Amino acid sequence: ILFILLGMFIFAIQDSLVKYIYNSIALYEMYFIRSLVSFLIVIFYLKITNKTIIFKTHYPILTALRVILFFFGFSSFYISLTIMPLATANALFFCSPFIMTVLARFVLKEEVGIQRWSAVIVGFVGVYIILDPDFSNFNYLSLLPVLCAFCYASSMIIIKKTSDKDNVYSQVLQFYTAAMIISIIFYFFIGDGQYDNTDHPAAQFVFRKWFANLEFSMPYMVILGVVAAGSFLSIFTAYRIASPAVVSPFEYTILLWVSLSGWFIFGEIPSTRTFIG
Repeated sequence: ILFILLGMFIFAIQDSLVKYIYNSIALYEMYFIRSLVSFLIVIFYLKITNKTIIFKTHYPILTALRVILFFFGFSSFYISLTIMPLATANALFFCSPFIMTVLARFVLKEEVGIQRWSAVIVGFVGVYIILDPDFSNFNYLSLLPVLCAFCYASSMIIIKKTSDKDNVYSQVLQFYTAAMIISIIFYFFIGDGQYDNTDHPAAQFVFRKWFANLEFSMPYMVILGVVAAGSFLSIFTAYRIASPAVVSPFEYTILLWVSLSGWFIFGEIPSTRTFIG
């Protein structure tokens, strides 16, 4: 529980940084630099603590699925920050605990009592209130945090399945290695900015030319790498040593931190529906 509380606090810092700089960087440029910095930090930590550096996984298919889900899940979340307030995006993301509870019951075969099922139902109602779905005029980009929640929950369940043989450091290194490889692939297709021909902030974030504003963005991307290493290590450790159904509700503490940072840094006061949800 302490690990997940720490991870959520650090994650809030990361989300605030992404929202602060998204107008000046490309999404997968940020992903590449952040992953590279985090990768080097973890390697350095393993070296100075004389821990064995292991990239190999005992579950290659599940590991590949996990890193892909995590990569594209959080891509969708970062894109959502270009079109909605921090608190709203995070509140929508928090359908993840009840998705995780359902998966823990049916995939991990864990017992889930009436109290947790009640929390799942209440959580679903909260997300529905925030979404306020008017399907005649519905912005489907507002579903991006929900997509991220599904990918994240699935990834955490896979971590629980694979952690009997793959340690937390291997799992983190596997993710960062995959994130760098996928980002480089994107660079060769969209890194020159040739598709950045719209004024929509989400599209600009994805298709903006790489390395066009390094003097401003590089310090922030390095900080993102440091922050990401701390948050992922904390979260992966929490899910490795505890039941997802027990740990996941404590992720809601991030809502306090992102609401405060959204208010004080970006002047975003959560709507009434967001507060109620």
